Amino acid sequence: MQAPVTTGYAAVLAIMLIGLAINVTVHRAKLGVPIGGGDDPKMVRMMRIHGNAAEYLPMGLLLMLLDEIGGGSPVALRLAGAGLVIGRVLYGWGMWKTTAPTFGRIAGTTLTWVVILALAVLNLMRIA
Repeated sequence: MQAPVTTGYAAVLAIMLIGLAINVTVHRAKLGVPIGGGDDPKMVRMMRIHGNAAEYLPMGLLLMLLDEIGGGSPVALRLAGAGLVIGRVLYGWGMWKTTAPTFGRIAGTTLTWVVILALAVLNLMRIA
């Protein structure tokens, strides 16, 4: 069974995740923080931008894959994938300069949660 929609979004999100990992490494070198956050608020923010993506994206992609394998709507899957991408971009943008609850941080988190919840419901409806 092929899953071309999920495969495409998984590739895009994997590239984003590697970009965020590289960003953490660059900031480690620039800020002189070899491990952890080093009590540097900027380092902690960069780590959380990456970590947050690493925490949420696997479940989102797994649910997309299960929905696609189960015959889910390609339009709904594309919307879900776009929501995950946009959610992560908004979150990163919102966290880049501050830990305050900015529009980007709140919107990115909310969009990611809504997408994962919608995919979970779609998958549950398939087995009901």
